[in-house]
Amino acid sequence: MFLSDRVRRRWRQSENTAQNLEPARRLFPTNRIRDAVHTRRGLKWGIPAMLLAAPYIAAAKLLTDHIEQGGPGWPHLVALLCAWNALKMLWLGPMSLIALARVRYREHIQRRNARREAESHGTPGEALAMAGGAS
Repeated sequence: MFLSDRVRRRWRQSENTAQNLEPARRLFPTNRIRDAVHTRRGLKWGIPAMLLAAPYIAAAKLLTDHIEQGGPGWPHLVALLCAWNALKMLWLGPMSLIALARVRYREHIQRRNARREAESHGTPGEALAMAGGAS
């Protein structure tokens, strides 16, 4: 079996797992925020969404302090979940900025191509309207 076949098989398995977990995935607030930010309208909210990492970091710190003072060990799992969510929120900002830059560049290229097309047809004064333009 070739490496590419293994990669394709693993990719299909991960897609199946993602589809099976979709109903549960939507219950978690960080996943819902991530989904909202990864839309065209939400890309500009990536940096403010990074601020949501602070409460998760604070919760993880409080839980680990409680455990170190003799509390039960099971809150380690909750602290780990809080740390993971904090990392997700921190990563959301830079990734949304990169995605926003890509989208705006593509929109710029589309506008430029539409303008050139209009000029080549002899209608340079026409106002061009782009669907899904930059905000």
